Amino acid sequence: MFTAFSSALSALAGHTTAVDVVGNNLANLNTIGFKRSDVSFSDLLSRTMGAGGQTQVGMGIGRPITTRQFNQGSVQTSSGRLDAAIQGEGFFVVKDANGGTLYTRAGNFKKAADGSLLTATGERVQGWVADTDGNLLTTGAVRDIVVPEGSLRPASATENLYLTMNLDASALNDSTSLLKVPLRVYDSLGNETIVTLQYQKTAANAWDVSVEQLDPLVGVITQPAPPTTIPITFNSDGTLATIDGTSVSPTLPDPIPTINIEITPVASGANDFVGPAALKLNLFSPTKASLVTQYAQPTAVAGLVQDGRAAAQLSRVAVGDGGTLVAQYSDGTEGIIGKLAMAGIGNPDTLIAIGNNAYRVSSATAEPTIGVAGSGGRGAIVGGAIEGSTADMAREFTNLIVYQRGYQANARVITTADELSAETINLKR
Repeated sequence: MFTAFSSALSALAGHTTAVDVVGNNLANLNTIGFKRSDVSFSDLLSRTMGAGGQTQVGMGIGRPITTRQFNQGSVQTSSGRLDAAIQGEGFFVVKDANGGTLYTRAGNFKKAADGSLLTATGERVQGWVADTDGNLLTTGAVRDIVVPEGSLRPASATENLYLTMNLDASALNDSTSLLKVPLRVYDSLGNETIVTLQYQKTAANAWDVSVEQLDPLVGVITQPAPPTTIPITFNSDGTLATIDGTSVSPTLPDPIPTINIEITPVASGANDFVGPAALKLNLFSPTKASLVTQYAQPTAVAGLVQDGRAAAQLSRVAVGDGGTLVAQYSDGTEGIIGKLAMAGIGNPDTLIAIGNNAYRVSSATAEPTIGVAGSGGRGAIVGGAIEGSTADMAREFTNLIVYQRGYQANARVITTADELSAETINLKR
């Protein structure tokens, strides 16, 4: 009889804990990145009565075990340009005010006054930041991500020109075949200069390449100086054969010859395009594919790429897919300035929730592995989105009713046991 009291009391305590867990799940229905918890009950050691253990009476339930379920929450498009959601396994890596490493699934980030990328509750988001040349190395240690919004991207002088084109094999060997191609290049200060290339057919499968002289107020072209021309020839199948007398067919030499253009002096005060800094007109791509052909089709330019740029103001930053921080500049160009780090944890259910949508490792947690999204078992990062809570109202209300009925039933056991105790006491009267 007295066992019934203790068993029912343990059940009341256990169901109270279960109701508390359900209440917390319901309270976080709209918490970004929240993961619901489940309650597991277990019985206590049974009391054995009689020989051979034929009669066993349970002692109630032990302290309930709560397990956080790291199921995937719904990924919802958001209006925050710094928002990010994890699709799959993994966590964002953040630092608290004391420098401790924490983990979170909540990707509703914001920017601090100093440009640091923060969680909604102020933890510093970790990742990798590109250097001043735009190089991003994701194999080193992670660090605080700082968004340099409002900063100025430095100018970069043009070094390489890539012109994809076809020269008409049926063109006449006279001035009617002349093609002028204006090219926009930038000096070391970001000033724009137009350099005009000229192509003219001189014989069957042979063309001359020259450069039109600049306005003297801008600069003087010293190589190849007019009327100097660079001859190029083609094979009978329309592919390049020679560049300035150097054979490029059937085997490309190393290094691949280019047509160098030197400009001096530059009136703006920028560095001259001379020597190693000369403009290089590439007739082959970086992958060694030919960019210039000669077929019986109209002479036309299909593509033009140059690697210089003017100085530009960084106007906005957004988190893109994969966790990349994409910067948009005042000249309309974009560039990657950083990348969010992700942590893969093999047994996330052992993490300890410390509030603010963050977790810290426990003694039972496997060593977190830090890397980029989509690698090492880590999930993907979706830019411009957030992950919703995994708490489901219908399921939580169902659980609430079950735990309530369990509490009421065990309360009834106590009442019944109390009545039986009273009857037993009255037997001696």
